[in-house]
Amino acid sequence: MPEGRITRGTTGTNRLRRVDRWIAASDALRRSVDPLVVDLGYGAAPWTTLELADRLAKVRDDVEVIGIEIDPDRVAAALPYRRPGVEFRIGGFEVPLGAEREATVIRAMNVLRQYREDEVGAIWSRLTARLQPDGIAVDGTSNEVGRISSWVTLGPDGPKTFTISLRLKDLERPGIVEERLPKALIHRNVPGERIYDLLVDVDRLWAHAAGYSDFGNVQRWLNTVERLTEAGWPVLHDRRRWRLGELSVPWAAVAPSS
Repeated sequence: MPEGRITRGTTGTNRLRRVDRWIAASDALRRSVDPLVVDLGYGAAPWTTLELADRLAKVRDDVEVIGIEIDPDRVAAALPYRRPGVEFRIGGFEVPLGAEREATVIRAMNVLRQYREDEVGAIWSRLTARLQPDGIAVDGTSNEVGRISSWVTLGPDGPKTFTISLRLKDLERPGIVEERLPKALIHRNVPGERIYDLLVDVDRLWAHAAGYSDFGNVQRWLNTVERLTEAGWPVLHDRRRWRLGELSVPWAAVAPSS
């Protein structure tokens, strides 16, 4: 039986472009000998699955994308959109790929928000058990138009990194991502927790970098991230990714205190 609960099904074109870009750049996808990607809980329409396949095909023309939904009616509605390299099937957190297949990437965006925080760990374990040895699972949340998003990247051994990704144009403050934190963190955005400290620091340093606004918000953001590293935050990657409005840190830097 499929494991999980039916989501609201809210979906929209281009909503997940930021996380798709992240997945396309990942070593997991680029180095996989069997690039099999799962879009788990794609919603009432298959648009995000089709977009994911299109974006990843630019990196791996041999990628296979499977949209998985727990609602049979949603799967039935998606079946006419099957094409070579893209299919749809009924399932949930058990990720039905057959005994002989494991996923390179499992994308579960806007799925876990309806669950309790104390359910997240077991769901993560269920997903990561379906990964290839170097595969990743992505659990995150975005707003409806995809301009604000964050996610946790997990490997077979558990969570690895936390990322926020923001549309920099017209951004008022980066801490607005607090509204779209993954379930594992959204209730931890309180004093005494590291995710709270990170968002306070990023807002503070964004304010300090206001003078860079004359050169555009990209330059203001780059200065903000550089100041974060100087403040001792273990920021990952380099300016190429920071310019995209991304900020990633090791999971240990923001993991809940208990």
